[in-house]
Amino acid sequence: MKEHILAKILRFLIYITAFVPLIIFSNYISPFHFGKVVIFRSLVEAMLVLYLFLIWRDRSYLLKMTRVGWAFLFFALAFTVATIFSVIPYASFWGSLERMGGLFTFWHYFIYFIILTSLFKTGSQWLNLFKVAIFVGVLSALYGFGQRTNIEFFVGSGGRFRIFGTIGNPALFAGYQILTMFLALTLWFYKRDRTYEKILYGSAIILNTIAIFMTAVRGSLLAVVVGFLLFALLYSVIYRSRTGKNLLLGFIVLIILFIFSALLLKNSSFVKNSPYLTRVTEFSLTNYTVQTRFWAWEAGIKGWKENAKTVLLGWGPENFNIPFAKYFNPKFFQGPGSETLFDRAHNMFVEILVTMGLAGLLSYLYIFATSLKSLWSKLKDRATAAFGVGLIPLVIAYAIHNSFIFDTSANFLMFFTILGFISFISNGSKSEPAAAKNKKRFNGGLWFFSLLIAIVVSAIFIYRVNVVPSMANYATTRGIVAGWSSDFAGAISKYREAIEYDAPGKYEYRHRLAQYLLEKGSSGKLSPEYVDALQYGIKELEKNVEENKVDYLPYLYLSRSYIILGKEDPNSEYNDKSLEYSLKALDLAPTFVRTYYEIAQAYLNKKDLDKATEYFKKAAELNPDVGLSSWYWGVVEIERGNNALGLSIIENVLRSNKYTPSENEVGRLINIYLKIGDIDKVIWAAELLVKTKPDNPQYRASLATAYAQAGRIDDAVEQAREAARLDSKYESEAISFIRSLGREW
Repeated sequence: MKEHILAKILRFLIYITAFVPLIIFSNYISPFHFGKVVIFRSLVEAMLVLYLFLIWRDRSYLLKMTRVGWAFLFFALAFTVATIFSVIPYASFWGSLERMGGLFTFWHYFIYFIILTSLFKTGSQWLNLFKVAIFVGVLSALYGFGQRTNIEFFVGSGGRFRIFGTIGNPALFAGYQILTMFLALTLWFYKRDRTYEKILYGSAIILNTIAIFMTAVRGSLLAVVVGFLLFALLYSVIYRSRTGKNLLLGFIVLIILFIFSALLLKNSSFVKNSPYLTRVTEFSLTNYTVQTRFWAWEAGIKGWKENAKTVLLGWGPENFNIPFAKYFNPKFFQGPGSETLFDRAHNMFVEILVTMGLAGLLSYLYIFATSLKSLWSKLKDRATAAFGVGLIPLVIAYAIHNSFIFDTSANFLMFFTILGFISFISNGSKSEPAAAKNKKRFNGGLWFFSLLIAIVVSAIFIYRVNVVPSMANYATTRGIVAGWSSDFAGAISKYREAIEYDAPGKYEYRHRLAQYLLEKGSSGKLSPEYVDALQYGIKELEKNVEENKVDYLPYLYLSRSYIILGKEDPNSEYNDKSLEYSLKALDLAPTFVRTYYEIAQAYLNKKDLDKATEYFKKAAELNPDVGLSSWYWGVVEIERGNNALGLSIIENVLRSNKYTPSENEVGRLINIYLKIGDIDKVIWAAELLVKTKPDNPQYRASLATAYAQAGRIDDAVEQAREAARLDSKYESEAISFIRSLGREW
């Protein structure tokens, strides 16, 4: 019987879905993830309607679940239960704007899996889909190569040494390329008759492998190496191939040579002059990037063990940042600009354990276990052995890769597509009739009328859950652009528009507005327009607090907002409001160093120097390696009149090179030394200024004066001459100064 038109449309839409990894919404927040997800969700939502009406018409398209399918379902159900009991259910359901995860999106992957495995019933159909997927992977790799150039067409270009293709992050891109590369490797050995297919698969293997190495992601490189070794081992054993044994031996020799060379040459100029070689030859577990991963995992595990509920069900998907903040390692904070917010564990297994508990982790591991078991069984059959030989290394390599990073849209899409194929071959690869007669009488008119209604309803649904969030996202970026152009009114208008859409992502939109306002209010007098906007921003931030009671970040934004409003009046109620929110943030994240700064600043506003000193000192004690904390502590001690203690703290910071003060800060330090008459310290501080800005003639002249007061005449003359050399305007003054010292010009 002729296949129904809906089946053909659905299959076509699945082919279209294979191109989703190439989508980039360059004018949006999270340009490499947001667009992929809203397009993917829209396609799946449309496909779901068509699929339901297809199986109404023809029950032969109902899926027969395999162990792999059940494993996927169990994980989706664990995801759902964890969301229901989440500490912030809204975030778990919708996910963050940055990663576009959450339960709502995840169920789309499962629906996609169901439709995919129901519609693709023959090996040729799967191979055609894989050709498209591999081709897309090659295009993404080529796009990544373009990022090594200065061609503006490629988002992220500029001669970068670590590429990220169309995925937006080197590690995530490496994971995507691992999947497409091993899939191409599998099919290259499976298909031996068509030249153009061999060219496609061979090109993909080479280009994708190069792309993976150009990401310089060490965990992914390890995954590739292990995958290749496992592939060579399986190939040599299953096919009793001498070539396979030689490949295995060759890989082992290359690995040994690489490790030996890396250890031998890691301190050579050849390696040190190459950012790429420096990175890939760094094996130390004390490397800062490696350490941050350990600290994040440690914080997550502490949170997971907190109580029986978190052990079993976790904190809720998309909520890793909550236990991370609660058990924050102060070593993360290295000063302003430090990466102190981990919204993911950078280890998919730890991520799932912490956010979904044992129920989530065991169901996730079950996906890998059932997949590997199904593939292992294929090794016994010569006709299907190639799939086992190629896809077992794929699954293992991807698991290793996921031990150092997390999954996002493109990786999920590719992995679950391959998972669908594993489910297909585990069912015996049996083809079923394209249509089957329904036992009950079919009402074509009712079916068609219902289909039209369902299409209209789904269009409205797609508009609300995908188009409206896209409009809100775009409005936010227009606000950011307006802010760059110093269009304050235009920026506030666009931020308001984004927030008023009341779409998923509003948490981030409110914080984007807050960031803009806080930056604008950090200096200068507050205009009435600014105060009105800040009051509006505060009201929106209070909604974030109300909706995310266990998240410390909205409290800190509110604290800083009130600090700005209260900075001109020590008796202002705004300073008390600031303390109220910052102290609550401290309850939620007691070791988060930045919170201590906010509390101390509020006390400075109130002219309570004793309390300000207390909190700056605590910040310094949390991480003594951050000189900024000690600098602030020392400065406030001086303001309290404790000159000896304050100067001692500051001098220790400067001598340890833990903080580089600004010119104004050194200038104030010099004035303090002048007041107490310590000319040697004046010289020491003035020398710091000259060292920082050697081409500044005024600093040279000031240092010359200090040298003269200390009786260091030769040094004074040298600095005066240097000031005149740097700027001729200083020449007459320098001549007079030198002659006053009894020397000739």
